Amino acid sequence: MVAYKVLVHSSIRFDYSGIIIYFDPFKIQGNPNDADLIFITHSHYDHYSIEDIRKVDNGKTLYIMPETMIGKIEQIPFKRRIIGVKQTGSYEANGIYFQTVPAYNIQKPFHKKEFGWVGYIITLDNQKYYIMGDTDDTKEAEQVKADVVFAPVGGTYTMDANDAAHAVNMIHPKIGIPIHYGLLVGDQSDAKKFSSLLDSGIASDIEL
Repeated sequence: MVAYKVLVHSSIRFDYSGIIIYFDPFKIQGNPNDADLIFITHSHYDHYSIEDIRKVDNGKTLYIMPETMIGKIEQIPFKRRIIGVKQTGSYEANGIYFQTVPAYNIQKPFHKKEFGWVGYIITLDNQKYYIMGDTDDTKEAEQVKADVVFAPVGGTYTMDANDAAHAVNMIHPKIGIPIHYGLLVGDQSDAKKFSSLLDSGIASDIEL
């Protein structure tokens, strides 16, 4: 069984039959220290937060992050538990299979393709979940096949609601979920607009 929840911003928690997986943990409440796997999309503070990582690390947590980050991150104990990934590849960690997709801006300078940052497609119970990361509407993103897509909609640093809806419509998953709004950029109106622009047959799973 798979349960997921968007926590804050782009922070997402999955519970896969008791296996706890976080993507970009940020503004974590309390100290659950329950993560089996933590996926990091890139090194910006709202996606790679040492403070929040410490709140969910259970002492054996395995980390997945772009290999371009590894030589630059802080020297802390979990360094020995890192799997570095390329922008395009297929991987396995603790029995969980996933792929990477380049995440980048097309014209804006915040997330250049050469930085090597990523989105993830994780397979759980034969369903594919695509966490896009901080990206624009790219040709690589549009070619993804997934059942559930978590798309940034806040604009400024990533896609806005219009571009995010276009990208998700091209992928045509069962569910499209807006992220990366409501804290640093964007608000609920962006999530609502994204939802309204999704094609018929794509559900929008949002908490407003």
